[in-house]
Amino acid sequence: MTYPTYERERILNPTEEDIREVIKEAYYNGKDKTHLGNLAHYIPELTKRDPDAFGICRMDREGKLIEFGETETRFSMQSVSKVVNLALALKYKGAKEVFNHVGMEPSGDAFNSIIKLEAKSDLPYNPMINVGAIQVCSLLANEFEFEEVLDFAKILCKDDGITLNEDVYESEQGTGDRNRAMAYLLKSKGVLQADPEKTLELYFKMCSINVNARSLAGLGLIISNNGEDPITGKHYLHPEYVRILKSIMFTCGLYDASGEFGVKIGMPAKSGVGGGVVCATKGPAGIGIYGPALDQYGNSIAGVAALEHISYRLHLHVFDFV
Repeated sequence: MTYPTYERERILNPTEEDIREVIKEAYYNGKDKTHLGNLAHYIPELTKRDPDAFGICRMDREGKLIEFGETETRFSMQSVSKVVNLALALKYKGAKEVFNHVGMEPSGDAFNSIIKLEAKSDLPYNPMINVGAIQVCSLLANEFEFEEVLDFAKILCKDDGITLNEDVYESEQGTGDRNRAMAYLLKSKGVLQADPEKTLELYFKMCSINVNARSLAGLGLIISNNGEDPITGKHYLHPEYVRILKSIMFTCGLYDASGEFGVKIGMPAKSGVGGGVVCATKGPAGIGIYGPALDQYGNSIAGVAALEHISYRLHLHVFDFV
């Protein structure tokens, strides 16, 4: 990640046309970066994607879309599903119960690391790393079938077309030895809350559901609007739980690049190695991104560049003084 060149002025009170132009600029900025990234190689199905693919979608409180590129292309949610899993756990278990079983601290390690779990703590550091998400799934696995969690994802993403990608799921199952080791390590410490294989089935399946950039824009919109769908008026998450969710996304959502992302871009976001990024912005509005070429941390290289441009031009950093 590099600092923007700031060749264009910042916009204090953007019109809809201003926002459209900025999203368009961000799209082309991101598109120019795709050749610098690489596809996730450790899940075979993910290597079949076009590394030059890129799409960005913004959804506002009236449901209006500003979108460029491949915003209807379906791809597996991967780690963005950790947001859905945590939201469901908070909704039905409450914050106290959830954080009795998983921490809130950034790990500073890669998303698939278990160093701190083995050396420093019996509990995972946060719900946005793999071992933490597996722990969250163990809170859900005894009470919810996959189809119920999938239905919750459809609601939060405002997308009834979300389905399980069976090929990705089989690929996850076949190559998920490290995640399987995490689940059994948690069991050996006496902290996993459900059968390891049942937990892993839910975890792998949620990583394997098909979304698109529009879906993630819908998810970002509901999160940015304190758990309420501003289009239908239906309320899905208590504002206190959304505050927690946004805080965890801000501090832990971009793997071990979360600190840099927070300083330079400063918006609650969550990425996944399938190329997806969900972002909740002031407005309220949601931004969804698809760009499967990844940087060294596992984040969409085009998506990060695009969000950096948008944040700067539209004053969207949460700590901006305007």
